[in-house]
Amino acid sequence: MKLALRFLGVGNAHAVELGSSAAVIERDGQPLLMIDCGPDALTTYLDHYRSAPRAIYLTHAHMDHVGGLERLFFSTYFDASQRGHLRLYAHAALLPILQSRIADYPQVLAEGGANFWDAFQLIPLSRGFWHQGLWFDVFPTRHHAPMTSFGLALRGSVVWTGDTRPIPEVLAAIADAKELVAHDCVLHGNPSHSGIDDIEREYPDELRQRLVLYHYASLAEAAALRLRGYRVADRGQAMALQAPHESACVRIEPAAS
Repeated sequence: MKLALRFLGVGNAHAVELGSSAAVIERDGQPLLMIDCGPDALTTYLDHYRSAPRAIYLTHAHMDHVGGLERLFFSTYFDASQRGHLRLYAHAALLPILQSRIADYPQVLAEGGANFWDAFQLIPLSRGFWHQGLWFDVFPTRHHAPMTSFGLALRGSVVWTGDTRPIPEVLAAIADAKELVAHDCVLHGNPSHSGIDDIEREYPDELRQRLVLYHYASLAEAAALRLRGYRVADRGQAMALQAPHESACVRIEPAAS
């Protein structure tokens, strides 16, 4: 099993030319799990993989991370082979927010007869979830209000922080097996996002060496972060991942004939 992390977009909400931050965990060259689904991230996904995603993990409900779901509703709902099969994984605390932001339109179809969630298989979660034989840990991050944003980790392979301020106490527990850590970082921090000075103040050297930074504001910022000695993700880039820890895997036996 060969895993990779492909960055669909690496920019913040204002860096349109960089694409809104989103990624895909690939297994043996095929998409396993999409992380977030902003409008341009969905376009990039469709252009690259030539088919709609089958599973999406949502970190939080800002529109640059979930705005593609309305488009997916229409393409999925009207395809009988897809309707109800596209898995949406989301922390249970996000469900009221997702409902109010994207699903509570009075008449999702003008002719009636459909609920927004009919198009999807919505899977609420808390500590984590199983997907295709792999266990993904889910953890809260620091982005706006508490318990409104969550990261994702595949033990031994990768940690995706999503939008966050530094979370050293969380990463000390969730990223202690040499994982690649994809971390939110802009050049100058703010109340919702980590700056490079925050990264250098809050994290030990060993962890900083495993970081790959994304969610920056411009190509100039990316260049400045690289000058500080950090790996910075490019849009479209795929990075090889280590095999997951055996505790994160389960063998799926083929169904009996």
